[in-house]
Amino acid sequence: MHHIFCIIGKSSTGKDTIFKRLLEREDLGLLNIISYTTRPIREHEVEGVEYFFTDEAAEDAFEKEGKLIEKRSYDTFHGRWDYFTVDDGQVDLARHDYLIIGTLVSFQKIAEYYGKDRVYPIYIEVEDGIRLDRALLREHQQTEPKYEEMCRRFLADNRDFSEKKLVEAGVGKRFYNHRIDKTVDEIAEYILTMRRD
Repeated sequence: MHHIFCIIGKSSTGKDTIFKRLLEREDLGLLNIISYTTRPIREHEVEGVEYFFTDEAAEDAFEKEGKLIEKRSYDTFHGRWDYFTVDDGQVDLARHDYLIIGTLVSFQKIAEYYGKDRVYPIYIEVEDGIRLDRALLREHQQTEPKYEEMCRRFLADNRDFSEKKLVEAGVGKRFYNHRIDKTVDEIAEYILTMRRD
């Protein structure tokens, strides 16, 4: 039986870097589930790698076809941005294990869709001060920094990943991202262990 491992955590915890490193590990052989978003592409992002960048018309079409697994909408300082996962033929749990980045809510919806015994959370933690430093650095590197949106996301994380919500979602194990190489190794060992069980 194959599984989906869902990387979740507050913003600027290193999820994207951990995600890429885990996909590169040949001992894991994980495939990427690419989510969709209506937000604008950021510098250094690649279509079909981080996300499929799309519009509301395509999103509506997926929903009408019954292919929308989960959807999250955010009212940002730049308008509404949607993120969503689609049953578009990417996943074949009879043959492969998968990795996806999401939120606590998206993890729960994906687990409901594919089965709670097949979808596991990988929760990444980082101290808030370090997260804020990382978020500022990332915005400084953008041609048009969106500081208001950065602050909105940072504050929303405290609600979205409250201890109560983590417990309700069944998130027990946590990975503290103090040193990226060590964290990736710990997660890889966890994935291999879950496969053996």
